[in-house]
Amino acid sequence: MKFSANIGFLYTELPLPERIRAAKRDGFDAVECHFPYDVPAAEMKAALDETGFTMLGLNTVPGDPAAGDFGLAALPGRREDAAAAVRQAVAYGAAIGARNVHVMAGRTDGGPEAEAAYRETLMLACDLAGAAGMGVLIEPINHRDVAGYHLSRVEHAAEIVEALGRDNLRIMFDCYHTQIMQGDLMKRFAAHLPMIGHVQIAAVPDRGEPDGGEICFERLLASFADAGWEAPVGAEYKPRGGDTKAGLGWLAPPARGAGLNREGLNR
Repeated sequence: MKFSANIGFLYTELPLPERIRAAKRDGFDAVECHFPYDVPAAEMKAALDETGFTMLGLNTVPGDPAAGDFGLAALPGRREDAAAAVRQAVAYGAAIGARNVHVMAGRTDGGPEAEAAYRETLMLACDLAGAAGMGVLIEPINHRDVAGYHLSRVEHAAEIVEALGRDNLRIMFDCYHTQIMQGDLMKRFAAHLPMIGHVQIAAVPDRGEPDGGEICFERLLASFADAGWEAPVGAEYKPRGGDTKAGLGWLAPPARGAGLNREGLNR
């Protein structure tokens, strides 16, 4: 199994380009991030080229977090802002060779106007990303961490993917969020595998390293591999001790002992 370091949560003491280099040194296979826009794309591209890494994905901007924003795409009164966020993400992603853009839905009342706005924004995102050779991801996010987030169930995401019928639109299957909202991860993953574009992991309930908490990731990721998943799995967790490197025992290769290793998950 290969793993991608989410540099939005990992190596946070370093500038973003240096986080890419740190992930390479520590044995990851790729990177992904949240909001890289304050760093010139050329600097990120240089770090990616140096390490040989692919940036698997980045997010559209959330809006104004101080005002409660957590994404814009499904907000009926913010269509222009949502479109601008999509254009920004696609342009930046294309400049650094990113594979996907995650379009953040935002907090809504869950009504039909919000759903219509979301689908409209996603169609724009698919058009722009497709022209740049990129994919679009939508991620169900749990309501305990983000109350009112428009997309919270895998089945809702699947309905959208099917309804829009765009080849470059896929689900981001985040095990942390899905376990909190729905559970039944093995069967839910297998049932939606053709629609899944990326996978992320973190412990539940504390969102720390994946070798703790209530999910047995050794068995879960083995089941994903058996179902046919071959792409890197995103390590999107918050180090419990604040030190990314100190908590990387779960990533240990076979020669160093136990862990969710890259050569068969110690099955």
